[in-house]
Amino acid sequence: MANTSSRTLRLLSLLQTHRYWPGGELADRLGVSVRTLRRDVDRLRDLGYPVEAQRGVDGGYQLAAGAALPPLVIDDEEAVALAVGLQAAAQGSVEGIAESSVRVLAKVVQVMPARLRRQVEALRAMTVPAGFGGASGTEVDASVLTAIALACRDAERLRFGYTAAGGERTEREAEPHRLVRLGRRWYLVAYDLARHDWRNFRVDRLSGLDVTGTRFRPRELPAADAAEFVRAAVDERARSYQVEALVDAPAETVRRRIGRWCTVEEIDAGHCRVRMTSDSLDWPSMALGAAREEFQVVEPPELRTFMQEWASRFSRA
Repeated sequence: MANTSSRTLRLLSLLQTHRYWPGGELADRLGVSVRTLRRDVDRLRDLGYPVEAQRGVDGGYQLAAGAALPPLVIDDEEAVALAVGLQAAAQGSVEGIAESSVRVLAKVVQVMPARLRRQVEALRAMTVPAGFGGASGTEVDASVLTAIALACRDAERLRFGYTAAGGERTEREAEPHRLVRLGRRWYLVAYDLARHDWRNFRVDRLSGLDVTGTRFRPRELPAADAAEFVRAAVDERARSYQVEALVDAPAETVRRRIGRWCTVEEIDAGHCRVRMTSDSLDWPSMALGAAREEFQVVEPPELRTFMQEWASRFSRA
């Protein structure tokens, strides 16, 4: 009976992807015969799940939309990811969903097994939201976030590989302090033992994370909090390039196309000035190209050389 019950839950989990499953493929995934699969489907229907069936050689199954939301079946990683997403929504600035996100988060955490609840609670306690910026999103494994959060909470040293913005990879050993969510990126604030100084690391650039189990006495962070520390570092890098360009188009046209990423100042009816700051030359080049108008780079001079290299590469393509 236990095997049948676990198999039924597995079947429900597969059907809840809302994809259409050919009967043979679904039976193979469950390791049962087609006849046993039919019995399991009937069992789900008896429990109130609207499973649609298509008969014939290519027949299969799909979970139909029901009148009420059925209980969801999710695995461990999905449960942690759900809690992380709800936490982000509860702390975010999207109007109208924060309160409901808190309610749902409370329900999800309440029914979690103790081992998963420990991970989520550590992630909540060790994460400092720093507000939203314009950074592009990058994927981060939820298991990596929870491992770092637990290490922050339990004061355990971490070892990991880190790839810098320029592509150089180094091995690091650090004393983790806090996770910071800034814009759509995650940062680890930690004391770098080799460099004898505080650093912030983009979590999507970490690899081979190892929680060593070696405990340490937490140091005092040289900032009001971890969020301020990360913001200061990001702002410093962002000031590396101050970009200014003159665009042969009305300010309103340019503002409509790229205004969310830069400041657009009107010069006259047919010209405007674009200003932006960036920690690389790639983004200003893409933004000015996206304006789809003639333009002249005022500064920095290295942006002109950079664009000339791009132009040559594009011509060869």
